[in-house]
Amino acid sequence: MTTISAVKHNNKTAIAGDGQITMGEKFITKKSAHKIRRIYNDQVVVGFAGGVADAITLQDWLEKKLESFGGDLKRAAVELAQDWRKDPTLQKLEALLIAFDQNDLLMISGNGEVIEPDEAVVAIGSGGNFAQAAAVAMTRHSSEMTAEEIAKEAINIAADIDVYTNHNILTDSL
Repeated sequence: MTTISAVKHNNKTAIAGDGQITMGEKFITKKSAHKIRRIYNDQVVVGFAGGVADAITLQDWLEKKLESFGGDLKRAAVELAQDWRKDPTLQKLEALLIAFDQNDLLMISGNGEVIEPDEAVVAIGSGGNFAQAAAVAMTRHSSEMTAEEIAKEAINIAADIDVYTNHNILTDSL
């Protein structure tokens, strides 16, 4: 399992994710996975939680949609979500995506949801609720922290609470 958190703060958007992969509920199989990637000519950053193969399939599908719609992230995300609900193959995929570009921060789910967060913070995965709460608090009460610092610290806080989140954190920002 994993935790991914993205934050839009002080005109910058950043994402952080831990590196843990868990098989079932008992075994940590990897501590240094990379669950954050740049796509569409490095103009969009995605982070994923859920099955790795499923997430990579969705990432590839999103990139194709971005190419179809000239890099319009919102439109590509809505089209992906619609396909995800309709296509019998995609319906079986178990993953969540966070995607952002210079303008938008979105969470995309298999239930056909494309969510633009009110608080400019979104988090997914097993420690997502902990990370989101921590990031919201930091954005409200710290003008000195950068978006990247907030996203990373939110994952650190989640890792202190959630056994499926570790402190091996990767970040990226636009």
